[in-house]
Amino acid sequence: MNNFNFLKPIDKNLYEIISDAENLYRDEYFEQCITQTRRFGENVCKAVLGNFRTTEKTFDDMLATLKDKACHSIQEKEFIDDLYFLKREGNNSVHAGNVKNDGIIALECLQRAFEIALNYTVHYRGGNNSILKLQYDIDVLATGKKSKSKLTEVYEQEKLKQKKQKTKTKKEVKKSQPIVHVKNISISKILLKISSIISLILILTIYLLSLV
Repeated sequence: MNNFNFLKPIDKNLYEIISDAENLYRDEYFEQCITQTRRFGENVCKAVLGNFRTTEKTFDDMLATLKDKACHSIQEKEFIDDLYFLKREGNNSVHAGNVKNDGIIALECLQRAFEIALNYTVHYRGGNNSILKLQYDIDVLATGKKSKSKLTEVYEQEKLKQKKQKTKTKKEVKKSQPIVHVKNISISKILLKISSIISLILILTIYLLSLV
């Protein structure tokens, strides 16, 4: 399994080229991975130009023609920018004696190739627009397998766990507290009762004295 499965039914040749690039990355052949993504970009360029290709022989020539024929939409600009990136980094990888941060560059090349593949599938081969919602999965790149749970799922699980813990704590606190029913009696009511008792005692005292 890889990140480019959606491309397989659209263009098997491109799928195999970019699948090899992911395998090279997984095996830590970063420079070869970069070179392979360049090859992928060049073949995408050929496929997009199709019958419009005339004298173009190099990747540079094809990109120039593609740029001239573009309608200058944001999608096309990003598509061509990504192709230029793969060409430049691929050339650097081939000609440079030592490529710095080649692992990081290789990863970006794969991510750019992924965006190119999405645009190619939808805008140039009539693929379903829902494909554009796909995101490059690092877990698939590293292991060849899709992770069992996404970050959002892990987050939701953690929230649910915390919620259950809070509910449990509240129940334990409630259970530990003694059940005591206390009537709320205001001070004014207490004073009124005391006054009534004192008044009654005075009246009885006066009555008894009158009898004597």
